[in-house]
Amino acid sequence: MARSDLLVSLVEAATEGDQSLLRKTVEAIISEERAKQHVVLAERLRQALDRHPNPPRTPLLPLSNEDHHHSLFYELVPRRSLAELILPENVSRVCLEIIEEQRRADLLRSYNLEPRHRILLAGPPGNGKTSLAEAIAEGLSVPLITVSYEGVIASYLGETAQRLKRLFDYVRTRQCVLFFDEFDVVGKERGDPHDSGEIKRLVSSLLLQVDGLPSYVVTIAATNHPELLDRAVWRRFQVRLYLPPPGVRELEKFFARFQGRLGVPLGYTPHALAQRIRGLSYAEAEDFCSDIHRRYILSLPNTDLGQIVSERLEQWKKRYHPSQSSKGGRSNARNDETPADTPSQRGSEQR
Repeated sequence: MARSDLLVSLVEAATEGDQSLLRKTVEAIISEERAKQHVVLAERLRQALDRHPNPPRTPLLPLSNEDHHHSLFYELVPRRSLAELILPENVSRVCLEIIEEQRRADLLRSYNLEPRHRILLAGPPGNGKTSLAEAIAEGLSVPLITVSYEGVIASYLGETAQRLKRLFDYVRTRQCVLFFDEFDVVGKERGDPHDSGEIKRLVSSLLLQVDGLPSYVVTIAATNHPELLDRAVWRRFQVRLYLPPPGVRELEKFFARFQGRLGVPLGYTPHALAQRIRGLSYAEAEDFCSDIHRRYILSLPNTDLGQIVSERLEQWKKRYHPSQSSKGGRSNARNDETPADTPSQRGSEQR
């Protein structure tokens, strides 16, 4: 039997004349029945749906481009896998467990258990939170739906809550990964005395919507500022993972992979490169490698890759970094002796 939330969506779509929602709900039911090996029922539903490939639209109130649900999110076919990421061992292990739980959800449900499906990612910017969300979606073979705050947040907070409801009504009809980047934008602490009652109601509405999502919708929230999140947010997430900045060992592995993709010696060992520019985030390390790759391509066929890497190292050491201002006569260059991360920061999990 189809899940109760899908049956409710089916009835709502039929009574409201929403042909688009009706079709998406039936497709979700077909997908679920196929997963249960109910092939005959899934095929009959598919045949019934295909009898009207272009269903007429009931003339309800027209939706503006701003209000259409596709303005509320960006949908991506994930291509980055977990194997491509350099993750703390415990983070990688937990993500693989979640993928297994989702893939074997029917077995868990036969024991009155549901797979975990709410994940909170925290850590400094540029260290793989978005990439990890994409990799989990790739592991599950489902689309990654990233919430667009430009489409969700309106001038009036009451309207914002309505848009959030439309977003959640849509995603609960699909198997997907729903990703909130910069989650502190909408999940901030309700105890802040400077916030209005409307913001508190918005956070409450968001939490209720998250609670109401079925377990086949994997919700991932990412934040650079976990201290800003409402305390009730933490309770909603079954898995909480910290993604630390890379240390020398992680950067060494990153540069070794880059050298392997390039197929040409870099003129420096990966360990030497990691030592020279330690303190970079993964995003900065990727930019550094892309910089080298561009110069390498543009210098062909007479290329001295070691010289290119040396020049890039000098440029990156002298680039401006906000944590190193010119106060007190200090240089804007990044200090080559930035300490590596400590073992205690290499990733943590709370279940």
